[in-house]
Amino acid sequence: MKNSLTLLTSLLSLFLLLSSNRKPDTPTATAADSLQVRVVKTGLTMPWEILWGPDNMIWMTEKAGKVSRLNPKTGEQTTVFQVPDVKEGNYGGLLGMVLHPQFAQQPYVFLVYNYDAAGKFKEKVVRYDYRNGTLTNPKTLINNITGNEDHNGSRLLITPDLKLLITTGDGARQNVAQQLDSLNGKVLRLNLDGSLPTDNPFPNSPVWSLGHRNIQGLVLVGDKLYGSEHGPNTDDEVNLITKGGNYGWPNVAGYCDDNQKGETAFCQTHTIIEPLRSWTPTIGLCSLDYYNKSQLPRWRNSLIATSLKASRLLQLKLDPTGRKVVGVNEFLTNQYGRLRDLCIAPDGTVYVATNNFGDDKIIAITAAK
Repeated sequence: MKNSLTLLTSLLSLFLLLSSNRKPDTPTATAADSLQVRVVKTGLTMPWEILWGPDNMIWMTEKAGKVSRLNPKTGEQTTVFQVPDVKEGNYGGLLGMVLHPQFAQQPYVFLVYNYDAAGKFKEKVVRYDYRNGTLTNPKTLINNITGNEDHNGSRLLITPDLKLLITTGDGARQNVAQQLDSLNGKVLRLNLDGSLPTDNPFPNSPVWSLGHRNIQGLVLVGDKLYGSEHGPNTDDEVNLITKGGNYGWPNVAGYCDDNQKGETAFCQTHTIIEPLRSWTPTIGLCSLDYYNKSQLPRWRNSLIATSLKASRLLQLKLDPTGRKVVGVNEFLTNQYGRLRDLCIAPDGTVYVATNNFGDDKIIAITAAK
């Protein structure tokens, strides 16, 4: 009895010691947050986009130009296409991809990638037909977007009214993000044939919103469009993107709170929209998706984001209106390195692509059993 009491006392002391050393700002996972991680595929080379296809396969781009389909159960990878004119750079190459929402009837695949135009780094969006297991009949929807070794964007998204949204980086030319005659530092909006919608906010322009530095995440939740954006040395952002909205870059980074740099005055004269959430120092905020599945119930009504620089997965809990981030939790910190993109299967499994410049992986995240 005495030995048992001594053991119990020791365990209690150890628990109190560990509790007292826990940093109060460190998110703490509960039993309901416990995750089970399975490696689906290894040996990949810089995957950039993963999305859940209507064939229950993961469709994937790799930066050097490969489009493939990945069996999420076996990890078997099947090459669909190699983009012939892709120009790969440090952070350029084959980037975003989206499939037509009525893929069975209209098997279109949309790709955005960098290419060489007389020695200049450019970017374009091309629509392909998916026939007999490969991509054919390329149709360029928009091109001549200034590219760079960095700051190229670019995510693609098709809205329920069948409009194509395209995020572009500033191409390392900061001032163009505020210029309506430039396609850089914007969210662009096109019809699916490349023509201009008549209800865009600026006449005869594909620009939907402006003042962006480098959006690499885009998700539509109901009627709300969210984007995740790389900041400079400060202020990675999650924004609620609205028609004709101006998000401030390069005159404003993050919130309108730096009087010495003139942010407050610029915000007042240009009606700048502040982010829902900002991170300083930056964490390399990348892709963005929305989780509302029952498998991980504490993640419901949350934005899920990947981080490159900080090597973690983030859960951003939204309030009922979707206009506020009311809590942030972090997972997989430093376990799999840089995390580039994610997609969510119908059963609630979250798939994540790493970006470690060699032997990259696709991992599957489920609730621990």
